[in-house]
Amino acid sequence: MSAQEREKLNSVETQEWLDSLAYVFANAGDNRAAELLEELDHYAYFHGAPITFKQNTPYINTIDVEAQPEYPGDPEIERKIRNIIRWNAVVMVIKANKKSDGIGGHLSTYASAAELLEVGFNHFFRGHGAGQDRDLIFYQGHASPGVYARSFLEGRFDEARMNRFRRELQPDGEGLSSYPHPWLMPDYWEFPTVSMGLGPIQAIYQARFIKYLENRELKPKGDAKVWAFLGDGEMDEPQSIGAIRFAAYENLDNLIFVLNANLQRLDGPVRANSKVIQEFEALFRGAGWNVIKVIWDSKWDELLQKDYNGTIVKRFELLVDGESQRYAAFGGKELREKFFNTPELKALIEGWSDADLELLNRGGHDIHKIYAAYASAVKHKGSPTIIIPRTIKGYGLGESAQARNVAHQVKKLDFSTLKDLRDLLELPLNDDQVEHMEYYHPGPDSPEVKYALARRAALGGSIPARRVEYPHPTIPNGEFYEEFAKGSGERQVSTTMAAVQIISKLLRDKEIGKFVVPIVPDEARTFGMDALVPRIGIYSPRGQTYTPVDSGSLMAYKESVNGQMLEEGITEDGAMASWIAAGTSYANHGVPTIPFFVLYSMFGMQRVGDLVWAAADQRARGFILGATAGRTTLAGEGLQHQDGNSHLQAYVVPNLKTYDPAFAYELAVIVESGIQRMYVDGIDEFYYVTVDNENEVQPAMPADGRSHEEIREGIVRGLYRFQKSAHKGKLRAQILASGPAMGAAMEAVKALEAYGVAADLWSVTSYKELHQDALLAQRHNMLHPTAEPRVSYVAQQLSKENAPGVLISVSDYMKLGADGLNGHLDRKLWTLGTDGFGRSEAREELRDFFEVDTKHVVLATLYALQRDGKIKGDVVAKAIADLGIDPERDAPVLR
Repeated sequence: MSAQEREKLNSVETQEWLDSLAYVFANAGDNRAAELLEELDHYAYFHGAPITFKQNTPYINTIDVEAQPEYPGDPEIERKIRNIIRWNAVVMVIKANKKSDGIGGHLSTYASAAELLEVGFNHFFRGHGAGQDRDLIFYQGHASPGVYARSFLEGRFDEARMNRFRRELQPDGEGLSSYPHPWLMPDYWEFPTVSMGLGPIQAIYQARFIKYLENRELKPKGDAKVWAFLGDGEMDEPQSIGAIRFAAYENLDNLIFVLNANLQRLDGPVRANSKVIQEFEALFRGAGWNVIKVIWDSKWDELLQKDYNGTIVKRFELLVDGESQRYAAFGGKELREKFFNTPELKALIEGWSDADLELLNRGGHDIHKIYAAYASAVKHKGSPTIIIPRTIKGYGLGESAQARNVAHQVKKLDFSTLKDLRDLLELPLNDDQVEHMEYYHPGPDSPEVKYALARRAALGGSIPARRVEYPHPTIPNGEFYEEFAKGSGERQVSTTMAAVQIISKLLRDKEIGKFVVPIVPDEARTFGMDALVPRIGIYSPRGQTYTPVDSGSLMAYKESVNGQMLEEGITEDGAMASWIAAGTSYANHGVPTIPFFVLYSMFGMQRVGDLVWAAADQRARGFILGATAGRTTLAGEGLQHQDGNSHLQAYVVPNLKTYDPAFAYELAVIVESGIQRMYVDGIDEFYYVTVDNENEVQPAMPADGRSHEEIREGIVRGLYRFQKSAHKGKLRAQILASGPAMGAAMEAVKALEAYGVAADLWSVTSYKELHQDALLAQRHNMLHPTAEPRVSYVAQQLSKENAPGVLISVSDYMKLGADGLNGHLDRKLWTLGTDGFGRSEAREELRDFFEVDTKHVVLATLYALQRDGKIKGDVVAKAIADLGIDPERDAPVLR
């Protein structure tokens, strides 16, 4: 048989198979056809057919035109609403830049996403009135002008406020923040999303936390969805895709990603030489997601339905995104010449004009296609869904922006382009109104406004909207923590273990125990939290479908559907996103959960810093415990594990209170105060508290005539005198110590007596609290030069009258933290700290290396006394020799 005859026979055979499949479709339905194909696939595999697994479906819409539901709204009035919002979003940004050149803003993202958002606003996004079915929505940050413009149409913002876009400090009223920022607009935005990549991972863990609350019966079960609107360029951020497999594992069918594939990032195409939509389909399908592609609009259906040979689909497969952008930018003529470039393709558009070809649009601008995708997504069960609509960046903004590489940066449009936009949007504005960039509002009684408000009322009210309504819990009083004030007796306990004991006790409390959420990134045993596992269980939506290897033991591994601990695996980002979900539950769900995220302090702030900033923005509440803290306590671990800098990284977050307690009773006071301030007083702040792993006898709270309340105040404010010297030496010193450095300071107090120095010992629980209070006092005095000067707390406590002698501080953290107090005291504070890289060594050698051990505290004190004129230099030199200190050794920061 010749090759030509073989080819003809193969063609006939293929057609017979296709006809058979068509018969099954027609008579038995889609599901039966799928069953047969699966059986054939298995048969072929076991008989050695070289079938290659395909992660991609053809480059067409996932939902066939025959399966599209009828659109439930009024398409014409919705088109008018979109046009009004498009115009006002553009005008708001342009006016802002005309008033203050360079103030910024973005036109093109909302232009590409208008249909995606409006279908949601009109038919899917449920507001607070929907109760437990209320949706959480992560808006694409650069699309905020369009969200503001919708609120303007609904009457939530007036024209004056629209004119204060990106002008929040004006004296004539409230402005509008550049992007979604709950800190700046606490009654409006719920989630900050413009630090790209953080929205996706937060949305995943928010969806998971809804399931957690429901399974633990802290929230009634509902049908709430988490919608996350994302950009295709944004998906290159590791956080964007880092947790997608987790979302599938958790069966988060309450999660919907809408990936706005306008094919462009800030500087140009996302993937010019391939198809980014196909890339994402493969990625998410492989991770276990339900993928819905919305690529082509309804006009393409006309061609696809008469293309019996699949010619167009084959042409779609050859398309690359760079080519697509040219069609979006240059229109029908380019499409005719470059896309429909074969006889078969030309035959399909015979009789079509360039104007007809212009109507061949992308699916992300077709409300019928979008609605079909959304309707399918909300009904889907068993896995998360990603909808990938293909759109045009700068859609409708004219030649200067639409589909251009510069689209993201366009902030201004000229008069001619604005007139063209007005005409395209069919708005009743004259040229003078266009030139003066007037907003268009059809009036509160117009059909457009009435329709928009009616749709929102049916869906539970206007959004975005942030509401803080939760039952304030009854919290334990001081007696609850009394055991920690008594000390540990002869028992040696680390502050990490004390933290676990406090959490354990809180979990048993009848009032707030159910709200406590322990979170760990696969380090429960490291932190001594394994005893909690059999008691409260690790949350798992699957429960425990196996018998653990340690079943029957006291520390048996226990997973359960209503487990309380969140054990997130080796992912600090995931654990932090989980903490944010728990820390914002008081606002998002009216459930005041109290999260305790326990992490390696060195792997904390520097790894999850951007998420910590996002937590601050959305007013999260709770505790982050930096365990095994300090540069010298984690013996043997070395450079990447030993933490001497996390407090400086935490310092930069304005509403993050940071503490480095030395003793268990200090930790108890900090936790008690924090719960009171955050969950009863309603203060939007959160806590970073470092605890170490060095076992020591925990002292009782000082009983030297001062009340516990006075000491508690000092702990919370950052400083109190722990021990007054009984030595009668004439030389005086005040030694400030915190966290793991307290042991060396206590020994130094005794050692200094041999040099005739009487040293009082102070515990510094928070240099940040002290520094910020001092800065506020300084600012007040500068602004009130004729008033009685305000004296900061630290200046009062360490005044020469109250604390005579030289001032020395020692910390297991960098010197810069304590150095911030210099300039706010009546004399210099000499600081010791752990600047430099860690080493794999034991604690004693590490403290010698970093010059924070007892002998270096003694040396620093004597040197300060020399500089103060109290002793001679030869006394210090002799001490250096006696203490065995090598004066020629390189500084640790240089080694």
